[in-house]
Amino acid sequence: MGYLTTHVLDSAHGCPGANIPVVLYRIIDDESRERLAQTLTNDDGRCDQPVLTGDDFKQGVYELVFSVGDYYRQRGVDLPSIAFLDDVVLRFGINDEAEHYHVPLLISPYSYSTYRGS
Repeated sequence: MGYLTTHVLDSAHGCPGANIPVVLYRIIDDESRERLAQTLTNDDGRCDQPVLTGDDFKQGVYELVFSVGDYYRQRGVDLPSIAFLDDVVLRFGINDEAEHYHVPLLISPYSYSTYRGS
């Protein structure tokens, strides 16, 4: 049985992205999505448990939403009132229900990147 994990790395400060709220949605269609999970990254920037596993882990399109603006504000970064990046939304697909999907996020106040990790 497959599962989904994630972690956040703060490339601006060279450290894990700790205590970042993460919400997972399954995309139903162009206008709706289903909230499946909410978690918080730990001191290592990872979630303590897989974000999605078991019978809920199935083929489909998903979104992970990371609250990075709040993270940088809590770190004391002087962001404008309307931050360039506030919530980072990663939309991705799960095709194989037997595989491990790892979706890391590398962030700074003005950029992000992701990839399918292992």
